[in-house]
Amino acid sequence: MEIEQILERLCAVGGPSGFERPAVLAARELLEPLMDEVWTDRLGSLIGVRRCGKPGAKKLLLDAHLDEVGLIVTGHKDGFLRFKAAGVDARMLPDREVSILTDPPMLGVVACLPPHVLSAEDREKAPEVKDLFVDAGLSQEKAERLIPIGTPMVYRAELTRLGERQVCAKSLDDRACFAALLRAAELLKEAALDVDLYILGSVCEETGGVGAQVGAQALAPDFCVAVDVTFGRTPDCSKEEALAMGGGPAVGIGPNCARWMVKRLLDKAAGLDMAVQKEVMEGNSGTNGWDMQVANEGVATALVSVPLKYMHTPVEVVELSDIEDTARLLAAFAQGLGEEAAQ
Repeated sequence: MEIEQILERLCAVGGPSGFERPAVLAARELLEPLMDEVWTDRLGSLIGVRRCGKPGAKKLLLDAHLDEVGLIVTGHKDGFLRFKAAGVDARMLPDREVSILTDPPMLGVVACLPPHVLSAEDREKAPEVKDLFVDAGLSQEKAERLIPIGTPMVYRAELTRLGERQVCAKSLDDRACFAALLRAAELLKEAALDVDLYILGSVCEETGGVGAQVGAQALAPDFCVAVDVTFGRTPDCSKEEALAMGGGPAVGIGPNCARWMVKRLLDKAAGLDMAVQKEVMEGNSGTNGWDMQVANEGVATALVSVPLKYMHTPVEVVELSDIEDTARLLAAFAQGLGEEAAQ
């Protein structure tokens, strides 16, 4: 399946932190043909393994989170829905369409005052979540019955092409990276491996990373690579603050990344004649890699990132070539890893 088709399938479903099951089911359907065994753990994270068949083989874990930013209903007022946000920037919300994740999902719009009735002072203020409501077009009685407290909501946005090489959608953070893991597994399907390959579609990254923490603790990998998005370059940010779209995957460098793994990734990219970018992270990487690194007695960890514009908005944008190159780099890194690590 083409990467764009994979993204269309994964981004079509709603799966905010704590409510990832629809995303996990969609991802599982895509992962199962590529693995020897697939299951979900107690927290709901998706795990697949392809065994190399060698006794005592070391374990390589590739992780990308499946949850997305979202909202959760906290109450009702005159039929309108009060809510709290998980990872959503309040500036993005007024006049947005949302999918209310009932069964079946319902359409809602975030209520906003028209500019004509706002004072000049109010027009300059950023909204606060506590002052916003979602309008589902319902009476108070129907809203309380059909959309109970605790119902999750996500941005409503379909995957669309943006120019010739980029795509735009909600939840590309981090389903673009899970698509890269699927593509890497596909590239490795006929390849001989000397490590057992585990793929983790983790839950709850946007609210603290407990899915990856539990997954790494239970699987006890010898090496792990966290695959997440990073900030893509736009006109309003400097080159030092963001990375080039279409410039290839970014390899993390810093205390969250084992130096030998960084070198191996860069060497493999050179061998593929692939453009890569270096991303210096002087402390916490802000990814699942930070927590997986200290699972059990410690895990050799690396971070590979896909540049993405407009993070945590309904119009996240990635370059398709960056996803493909991330997959190629991960596939190259996995081959021969056990032999090299034994030296």
